[in-house]
Amino acid sequence: MHLVPPARTALLTAFAVLSTACSKKDADNSAMTADTMPAPAAAQPMATPQPRMQAVLDELAALGGKPIETLTAAEARKQPTPTDAVMALLKKENKPTAPDPAVASVDRSIDAGGRSLPARIYTPKTGAKPFPVVVYYHGGGWVIADRKVYDGGARAISKLAGAIVISADYRMGPENKFPAAHDDAIAIYEWAVKNAASLGGDPKRIALAGESAGGGLAIATAIAARDKKMQAPVAIVSVYPIGGTDMNTASYNENAAAKPLNKPMMAWFFDNYLNGPEDRSNPRVNLVAADLAGLPPTTIINAQIDPLRTDGEMLASKLKAAGVQAEQKTYMGVNHEFFGMGAVLPDAVDAETMAGNALKRAFGT
Repeated sequence: MHLVPPARTALLTAFAVLSTACSKKDADNSAMTADTMPAPAAAQPMATPQPRMQAVLDELAALGGKPIETLTAAEARKQPTPTDAVMALLKKENKPTAPDPAVASVDRSIDAGGRSLPARIYTPKTGAKPFPVVVYYHGGGWVIADRKVYDGGARAISKLAGAIVISADYRMGPENKFPAAHDDAIAIYEWAVKNAASLGGDPKRIALAGESAGGGLAIATAIAARDKKMQAPVAIVSVYPIGGTDMNTASYNENAAAKPLNKPMMAWFFDNYLNGPEDRSNPRVNLVAADLAGLPPTTIINAQIDPLRTDGEMLASKLKAAGVQAEQKTYMGVNHEFFGMGAVLPDAVDAETMAGNALKRAFGT
């Protein structure tokens, strides 16, 4: 295990303390609006990652990636990823790097919204058909990454929920600006409803899940399904979602220099995907301002060392205020992208299990 060197801790702490003042969320996790938010308070120092999380971060640093926010989108898509860091750590510790054998996967294309989108379909190797189905959206700020980078989370959900998981790539910025990814997310869900049976799935038991930008897409798609009078998903699992566009929340300022996601990167993501400042207020992106009533049971999972932590906590409060059954948990001492790292990180296993159990409850399994 690798502990954080004192010099690094001091540097990170100093950076966080010098961050701008931020709005601090009420301890009772109650729903808040801009008019009822408490007065800005000094940012808290960034937390220290737990040793196993730090081991992954050390491997990521050793891969020599450049700061994403200094690159073009094309360059950023070629940078080493947290998934690469997990694989490097497994190799260093002489542990297996093969995918979990409990789940079969196949890559194919799906015709969603008149577009051919690359997809990976995961199916449990045990259990009886028809399986429940989860439509999963990968992260990457609507700009980088794909289904392959986020294989760990989707595969774990398939295993632990006993479900077929459909993970499809979607159009990304800056080549395809908002609402391209959001429209593709709806089209992928529509495809799943129409084609679940042909995959051995139950078209009446379909849930939505995703990480980071994909966590937001999962919620936005459920809202669209409600508004378009489509079949409603039976549940949502949203892992550290981009839930708002306010970059002066407590967690944004506390974790302004965090890895692998920091405040400058989030600004870069917004700039590359959104058409302009007006899109920041669009409820499809700024979910904390959306009408959330009537959504299915929602589970939100967050990491402590993550600019998006407050987004998830506020979303949970807003969902509850709208009468939605919502559960939210923040895992301490871990960073953005920890979900899906079950091969090296015990808290990731716990978070994946939390997601799987929530889905099984919704599926009645």
